[in-house]
Amino acid sequence: MAKKDSPPHWDRGMQQRLVRGEAAALGELYDRYASLVHGLAHRVLGDERAADQITREVFAHVWEHPDAYDPRQGPLRAWVAGLTHRLAVRRLRTTETAALARGGPGSAEELEHRVCRASAAARADYIVHAMPAPLRAALELAYFQRRDYRQTAADLGVTEDEARRRLRLGLQLLSTAHHTDTTDAPSGYGGAA
Repeated sequence: MAKKDSPPHWDRGMQQRLVRGEAAALGELYDRYASLVHGLAHRVLGDERAADQITREVFAHVWEHPDAYDPRQGPLRAWVAGLTHRLAVRRLRTTETAALARGGPGSAEELEHRVCRASAAARADYIVHAMPAPLRAALELAYFQRRDYRQTAADLGVTEDEARRRLRLGLQLLSTAHHTDTTDAPSGYGGAA
């Protein structure tokens, strides 16, 4: 099994294999990123079947358009996540707009608010899973186990200053989840096409 954090050379090699039409490459990519794709889609859409469909669409797009990914623009993981985000938000807008047209509850403004909220939540999930393990561990201790920075430092075996630094940096990264334009791939996700 491949390592979770892909080195840039893996990304380039994977893209080249996909361009050559290697079905095994698509299988490897799926094994590595299917849970990320499905989780992001589910977070935006709140529907298991819709998330399954988005997962299929993402990997079909990657298979049909492997040259759309440019390794110079960022990691393959970020590009796949951005593509997932964009397709899921598009699906959410389409289904919600159709519901509004049929006289469903809500307004266009409420729809946009739901889309923004779902988008920010999906981006926050991605940020947490993509951040370095030391930052993620500090945030998990502080948030889920309600540890303060002193307790976090003791649990992690680091200085209090280091624990504060990790928590501050982790929270700064998370704060970017709400600064995203939902019409395009979020910044940091790479140029999803």
